[in-house]
Amino acid sequence: MDGAAFAGARPPVPLRRHQTEALDALQAVLDGGGRRAWVVLPPGLGKTLTGLEAARRLGDRIVAFGPNTAIQGQWLAEWNAFRPTPPPAGTDRALTDAVTLLTYQSLATFDPDAEVDEEGTGTRGETAHLDRLRPQGRALVAALRDAGPVTLLLDECHHLLDTWGELLAELLRELPRATVIGLTATPPDRLTPSQAELVHELFGPVVEGPSIPAAVREGHLAPYAELAWLTTPTADEQDWLAAGAERFAALTTDLLDPAFAATPFLDWLDARIVRRRTIAEEAVLPWHRFARDHPDTADAALRFHHHGLLALPVGARLREEHRHAPPAADWVCLLDDWIRRCLLRSDDPRDARALEALRTALPSVGHRLTRAGIRAGRSPVDRVLARSAAKTTAVRQILAAEDDTLGHRLRAVVVCDHERATATLPASLDGVLTREAGSARLVLDQLAADPRTAVLEPLLITGRTVAAAPATARRFHAYATGADPRLRLDPPPAGDAGTVEITGRWDSRRWVALATRFFEEGGTRALVGTRGMLGEGWDARGVNTLVDLTEATTATAVVQTRGRALRTDPAWPGKTAHTWSVVCVAPGHPKGTGDWERFVRKHDGCPGITDAGEIVSGVAHVHAELSPYAPPAEADFDRFNALMLRRAENRGTTREAWRVGSGYEDRLVHTVRVSLPEDAQPSPRRLNRAARYSRPQRFPRRAA
Repeated sequence: MDGAAFAGARPPVPLRRHQTEALDALQAVLDGGGRRAWVVLPPGLGKTLTGLEAARRLGDRIVAFGPNTAIQGQWLAEWNAFRPTPPPAGTDRALTDAVTLLTYQSLATFDPDAEVDEEGTGTRGETAHLDRLRPQGRALVAALRDAGPVTLLLDECHHLLDTWGELLAELLRELPRATVIGLTATPPDRLTPSQAELVHELFGPVVEGPSIPAAVREGHLAPYAELAWLTTPTADEQDWLAAGAERFAALTTDLLDPAFAATPFLDWLDARIVRRRTIAEEAVLPWHRFARDHPDTADAALRFHHHGLLALPVGARLREEHRHAPPAADWVCLLDDWIRRCLLRSDDPRDARALEALRTALPSVGHRLTRAGIRAGRSPVDRVLARSAAKTTAVRQILAAEDDTLGHRLRAVVVCDHERATATLPASLDGVLTREAGSARLVLDQLAADPRTAVLEPLLITGRTVAAAPATARRFHAYATGADPRLRLDPPPAGDAGTVEITGRWDSRRWVALATRFFEEGGTRALVGTRGMLGEGWDARGVNTLVDLTEATTATAVVQTRGRALRTDPAWPGKTAHTWSVVCVAPGHPKGTGDWERFVRKHDGCPGITDAGEIVSGVAHVHAELSPYAPPAEADFDRFNALMLRRAENRGTTREAWRVGSGYEDRLVHTVRVSLPEDAQPSPRRLNRAARYSRPQRFPRRAA
């Protein structure tokens, strides 16, 4: 294709500094003979415009891939906004236009609303290859091969690391003349080693833009606060959890009985970890080497010591993460060592009986005993905490409170993992969780039924469904058909009870765009949906409140979900965004902190601002009292939630704390924070000593 075809196309708005810097860095890669690179920009900083402008400058045919039809539509709108006369863009797989915008599903099937596991991985797991593509996919590969020089733009390219990596590697080998530009919001330091290796193979060097806090300070993203709501399971859920806790408590009591096995559990731990001697009484292994080689075992043993069950190994020192009771994971870690190295090698009948008792009790905390030791599975306990009915109740309380503060300005999004629960509940949870527990559909039903949140006129949009209360459905039906008379939508039923689906001849690309406009114009003030549809790439500048009910904890999922609320809003220049995490904790249960641990992983490495104006990573930016190692005491939950609501009322204070427009230095600084008990009376000498070792992490002023 002649590069002159793009001569009449220019970006519709002036490029920002970080976009210009990214384009210059890309050009440097190309000038050095490279054909591949990937650009990292936080959500809301114009990855789409940057990618299109980079491809336009190259002058070759442009083919852009995105993960769903909603993003495909946004790419099309972005290109059509170029001025004055951009060449035509289309979605035909035959690549008949100068710019072609496709989804990854054009090559391989991908379901944006499929249920995901805790780490955000799909349930299918297999990787497609070129020789197993459907005919349409093979035809697209042939068209790409015959297109000559082409620029491939791969939006949200982190998807390719887990889902289509092998497929893309095969495709690129078929296209030696292609220039490949990946676009993502996931920073390279958040990738796993295997992902980093695949990124280097597929995309080559990285062009990294500013961090999210730097973009806020520049005024390109909205100031924000991370908030949390702590809750406990419902009464029925608590009763079920209590039964499992009793079984595990009985097991731990038995384990402490010296007669439980031929080699008592604590005696084994004393020899193996505290004294660290072999049967041959070899020299003691230094603690630092043991902790380096067996970090999980060492940490579990130190929590056992803090709980009064083991002596302190010589050379060991307790840190903050060791100063709480050992959870089920610690018992399982140490039990596995005892089972593999002792019980499974024994012929003593007492050890056989001990193994049988362990086999019976371990499923209560999501593990099973095998011939090779203990193996983890998806714990019913974890499912109860992740999908507790108490979390949906919390959503109603959060949105009602935000409505009291913002009123007509409120634009809230509730993000779930799935529209409906497709997996069958374990028989043990029959009567404990409803079939739809944790689903977007259940959230919609409850928001529509509660008078405090019904006034928000909540609307559900997923890759398959649009639904709302009947009155809201009728209003949206009229809005959609008025905006696009070609739509053939079935009229919503009369009445006002329950919720209904809006059906007819349309697809997710049309209804997501229409629902987004309806939302931004105030037709609904609460959208409910799935991470696959309202997550990455979805753009609604008005979002100022996001409630995260998802289970995924990968860096990609966290960055993408939180990015939905960070875009600046031309209709509200003073916008400040809130991202709420709802956390369910079962105090006293050996696995009762599973949801808390998920909350910690989501905030690990994610920066936010504290009440004191410090920009820090981890749960401390939600509140200074929070520790990554254990949740607060249950007695403090109500007080904590009240603190969160008060913070939510003061968006202006949060905005001032960000000091938008002031100088900064965009780098991560590791700090040590020294805290004293509330009842301590520190001497001036102690305070001076603490000050020398504790420097709060801030954004220092950028050097001139």
